[in-house]
Amino acid sequence: MLVEPLLESAKRRGNEVAVADPTRSLTYKELVRLADVMRRQVIRATRRQNVGILLPSTTVFAGTFFGTLWAGRTVVPLNFLLQPKELAQVVEDADIDVIFTIRHFEELASATKVRKIYIEDLPLKREMLLSYLRFRPAPPTVNSNDTAVLLYTSGTSGTPKGVLQTHRNLKSNVDACIEAAKLTGEHHFLGVLPLFHSFGITTMMLVPSKLGARVYYLPKFNPNLVIRTIREQKSTIVMIIASMYTALLRSKSAKAEDFASLKYAISGGEALSPVTSEAFRERFNVEILQGYGMSEAAPVVSLSMPWAQRPGKVGQPIPGVTICAFDDNGVELGANEIGELWVRGPNVMAGYYKKPEETAAVLTPEGWYKTGDMGCVDSEGFIQITGRKKEMIIVGGENVYPREIESALEAHAAVNEAAVIGQPDPSRGETPVAFVTLLEGAETTETELREFCRERVAGYKVPRRVIISNDLPRGPTGKILKRELNKLL
Repeated sequence: MLVEPLLESAKRRGNEVAVADPTRSLTYKELVRLADVMRRQVIRATRRQNVGILLPSTTVFAGTFFGTLWAGRTVVPLNFLLQPKELAQVVEDADIDVIFTIRHFEELASATKVRKIYIEDLPLKREMLLSYLRFRPAPPTVNSNDTAVLLYTSGTSGTPKGVLQTHRNLKSNVDACIEAAKLTGEHHFLGVLPLFHSFGITTMMLVPSKLGARVYYLPKFNPNLVIRTIREQKSTIVMIIASMYTALLRSKSAKAEDFASLKYAISGGEALSPVTSEAFRERFNVEILQGYGMSEAAPVVSLSMPWAQRPGKVGQPIPGVTICAFDDNGVELGANEIGELWVRGPNVMAGYYKKPEETAAVLTPEGWYKTGDMGCVDSEGFIQITGRKKEMIIVGGENVYPREIESALEAHAAVNEAAVIGQPDPSRGETPVAFVTLLEGAETTETELREFCRERVAGYKVPRRVIISNDLPRGPTGKILKRELNKLL
């Protein structure tokens, strides 16, 4: 179900560029040949269903991904930013016996006990030439509920879990994203997000291949390189996380002309600071559009579009997806009432791999996925995120949502980003504590920030402490790891 769109695009736009990176460029015909070569490699390498891919975001990743699916197997994208012990645990849990990787990751890969196949050791050029002469089989017949990708979560909420993304999950999300954003094959995508991440896989590989569009991959995020690539490649779509937009703003040489080709600049993965959004609009004349999603939803749940957006909100659900707020008793709440956000639709995962109890805890019999995010939905369907349910701070019996305090702090002229957690308090149960980073060259004090916050939120929400830091602990995509902040107290 996911290989067929690539083959169809190759028929329609065979000589058009499909994927490119700083070292090579492949047309749709060439990408199909590479996928066919990697299909053969997968079949030779293992009889197991799950196949590991430990590769940067490149043309070879795309070829290996589609080749694995073409072989009728399940792709297990591996996070190369993990520590060796963490990677070994994921590989063992995933039941794979082979990993396709590159020499650059040899030391990391050596922590696993499975066979490693290095791309550099494969005769890819010769095999691609021979593929002209070989019989090319049709894609395997798969059930829509068969697992296409086994994707391990980043662990921001605990131990990484394998998310079972089916062919139906991914196909429905691809189709809905294309419909919601009115995408066409004429778009030029810039792939900055890692392809071991659900956001990257769907929006920067499966969507372009369905459209017959072009995507240019950057294996590593570098602000100046991203800006130059947008200008040189005339990129029309970039999807990155909020902190990456903040990093782009730090480039002193960047100009509005560098971003002139952009049609959509989409932010997801974490909350977008109003300060960053406004600064991007004023300096580059670019409106950042917020989206919302998670690996368990393959991953896109909602999108803001130029013709449908509201300040501080993450858009409306994409076609076929429903999102509602529920109270602790599972009762659906009305418009603008804050509760836990539940998602239902064909994009919702089949479950967690080998974890029936964890699956039952988040998937209801009616098909709802409990996101763990707190928020509300207004009468027009626009979604607002207020924080994580487990991150909610209870101060003297009052519910305090970290995102409200973070937004208040980020409105300060000196603050780059803020993260708020709860700290035990003998008299009030908990009290908020804030961590902030400052903009380059900016200065402020803890006292000033607390007073600034006091003018914007209720007294019981004002952080007892505001810790100014050079940087904050982050996950593989740059998202702040709040569970690590407790260790800094």
